[in-house]
Amino acid sequence: MARGKLRIYLGAAPGVGKTYAMLSEAHRRMERGTDCVVAFVEHHGRPRTEVMLHGLEQIQRRELRYRGSVFTEMDVDAVLERKPAVAIVDELAHTNIPGSRNAKRWQDIEELLEAGIHVISTVNIQHLESLGDVVESITGVRQKETVPDEVVRRADQIELVDMSPHALRRRMAHGNIYQPDKVDAALSNYFRPGNLTALRELALLWVADRVDEYLQEYRSEHQVSKIWGSRERIVVGLTGGSEGRTLIRRAARLAEKGAGGEVLAVYIARSDGLAAGSPKELAVQRTLVEDLGGTFHHVLGEDVPSALLEFARGVNATQIVLGSSRRKAWQYIFGPGVGATVARDSGPDLDVHIVTHEEVAKGRGLPVARGTRLGRSRTIWGWLAGVVGPALLTLLLTNVHANLGLANDMLLFLTLTVAAALLGGFLPALASAAFGSLLLNWYFTPPVHRITIADPKNILALAIFVLVAVAVASVVDLAARRTHQAARLRAESEILSFLAGSVLRGETSLDALLERMRETFAMESVALLERETDTAPWTCTDRVGDASPPGRPEDADVDMPVGDHMALALSGRVLPAEDRRVLAAFAAQAAVVLHHQRLQFQADHARKLAEGDRIRTALLAAVSHDLRTPLAGIKASVSSLRSDDIEWSDEDQAELLAGIEEGADRLDHLVGNLLDMSRVQTGTVTPLIREIDLDEVVPMALGGVPEDSVILDIPEELPMVAVDPGLLERSVANIVENAVKYSPDGEPVLVHASTLGDRVEIRVVDRGPGVPDDAKDRIFAPFQRYGDAPRGTGVGLGLAVARGFAEAIGGTLDAEDTPGGGMTMVLTVPTASGPAPAQPGLPAAATS
Repeated sequence: MARGKLRIYLGAAPGVGKTYAMLSEAHRRMERGTDCVVAFVEHHGRPRTEVMLHGLEQIQRRELRYRGSVFTEMDVDAVLERKPAVAIVDELAHTNIPGSRNAKRWQDIEELLEAGIHVISTVNIQHLESLGDVVESITGVRQKETVPDEVVRRADQIELVDMSPHALRRRMAHGNIYQPDKVDAALSNYFRPGNLTALRELALLWVADRVDEYLQEYRSEHQVSKIWGSRERIVVGLTGGSEGRTLIRRAARLAEKGAGGEVLAVYIARSDGLAAGSPKELAVQRTLVEDLGGTFHHVLGEDVPSALLEFARGVNATQIVLGSSRRKAWQYIFGPGVGATVARDSGPDLDVHIVTHEEVAKGRGLPVARGTRLGRSRTIWGWLAGVVGPALLTLLLTNVHANLGLANDMLLFLTLTVAAALLGGFLPALASAAFGSLLLNWYFTPPVHRITIADPKNILALAIFVLVAVAVASVVDLAARRTHQAARLRAESEILSFLAGSVLRGETSLDALLERMRETFAMESVALLERETDTAPWTCTDRVGDASPPGRPEDADVDMPVGDHMALALSGRVLPAEDRRVLAAFAAQAAVVLHHQRLQFQADHARKLAEGDRIRTALLAAVSHDLRTPLAGIKASVSSLRSDDIEWSDEDQAELLAGIEEGADRLDHLVGNLLDMSRVQTGTVTPLIREIDLDEVVPMALGGVPEDSVILDIPEELPMVAVDPGLLERSVANIVENAVKYSPDGEPVLVHASTLGDRVEIRVVDRGPGVPDDAKDRIFAPFQRYGDAPRGTGVGLGLAVARGFAEAIGGTLDAEDTPGGGMTMVLTVPTASGPAPAQPGLPAAATS
């Protein structure tokens, strides 16, 4: 029986229309006469989805009892017994109720597919198992229901159901996804614009990768070797020479001419390692191609043109960029060169660009990898084995009087030559071969004790001995040095990988970098010295280690310049020359880290100065206008009471006195906000952080508003928060007063709190006129009132003070639209130390 086919509708988030699209496909297939049934579809109370179920045959669900409640799941046996051509099964990642046939719904679907039933299903991108950590970092919610990526990748068809974040949020606000009482929580938590945008990008990238996989599978199954130019892929062939930078930039310009162009730089290395490019230059070129948005590849191959063409066809490249040959004219007698060979064998579907550069016809000039030093002790032992060893062997053989024969004698001397090569390298081995041949001639070749040789065969034997000894010594010496080099290069690659990783991770600790440098090179101390000019004295910027830093780089055991006026000074031992390459990488990273720290400090300082200047200007404007208004009212009322021309009744006097009191209260409130704003701007707010429950702080902040104007919803299970209670109370009070001021009569303000990851959110929701998106940031600026239309008291400092106090205690304050009209202030504060609280429960469809 043929296996059924699986079609999956993939979405970025709940509500984009996966189930609707799946049911629409079911109706289309029914109209074509296909036997199609609904095995399981959950409409979640969405009217439009529920309507799509009309006219479709639905399999009765199986009821299961679990923990005193009754749940329904797909009845796999009923579907298999019905055996339709197509089964509609919603929510691929769903976890079945304990006691079901399988633990996961995708396992139920596998049974249907094995029975030859085609299946159409749905899944959201956040439920893919490999993306669990990524989704949690974006949304703060860990998805408990996941499906293995391989299950989705094996699908015969994957269709992306896409929708912009703003359209999805409008659909949510209109009540087309969740019930009205769940809309606010969903929009402010999981369905934030940033979350939806990131999830949508994940879905698009995943589907794009799947399209490339489909293309590669099709080309492989149909043995398509011809290149399909679905998009421009440009392969750059590198040799490790300086001309590679020119080739990479040229390829990047070619890629920019076509939409979606991609640059792949490849370096073909011989497997024997005898001809190698400059590692330093290749590292520079790797950085350059990655900065330009391309990728770098290192490939082993015996035949460079064949390996390059094989790589290009393997990645479905459309163009190859090579440099003009650096060979001199006479070198072409050995062959046409890589560029000419690639151009000849590329075929009509692969364009080859030969780019000129400054190194043309100047010879290869590649640095030859030289052997590393074997160490003084090994060299001494090598010379002892090569010189003293043959003498001792001769003494032993002449005194034992054992006639082993000239052939065996030569093998013994050859053994000493090999030992000398292993220990000391080529020169001790060469000396051993020469000295051993002389001893063999004098003591063991007739006539003995004479330089002459009677038998011509012995002359040939001695010549062969010397040649074999030299050849074996060369091979052994090369192998030993290659092994030593490989171990050293591996250590260097680990160090350079650490430095590259620290850059990607954004690590900016100079002390940690210097300490790593000290440990790597086994130094007593490492110091970063700096001076302002060429003649100024050196000063120590930072150092690690026990020894005191040197006053000048020249006084250190090792110094490494970093630019014109900076240097690294290392004390403890003298480094060999081959270690300075890695040290230079450390030095460059240290300079970058120090520069980043200083730029960050300057930016923070400039930001504070600019904010201080702005607040002083605004303060003068407020004092000249807003503070004079209540003063004018107070003065008018006092002057009226003191006037002898008019006799005021008791009611009039009470009204005037009430006006004076109101003006004084208004002045007190304004001056208090001005002083608070001044403390925030000058950085003199010193929070006293302690652990406290929100229900001890928030109710006290509502004393300045009428009792019936606010609805308070603070759940008891909320974790404690780490804040300054006084600053939090003032911040909440200002937010609530502002919300009450702009709320319509009869519409109370809702104050609700919930957890989100390791933070607690306090949401103040009003039904006022709201604020446009482009003005949401401006309302937090001092002396700002939306539309500059005063309403009640205040000069526009309340929200500015609230945000300043919120940031002082490690929180944030932002404004969002209230679904249905109005504005929601979101105040987040950190929870107390300890385990992170559990995520708040989302509506059921948010995890389906």
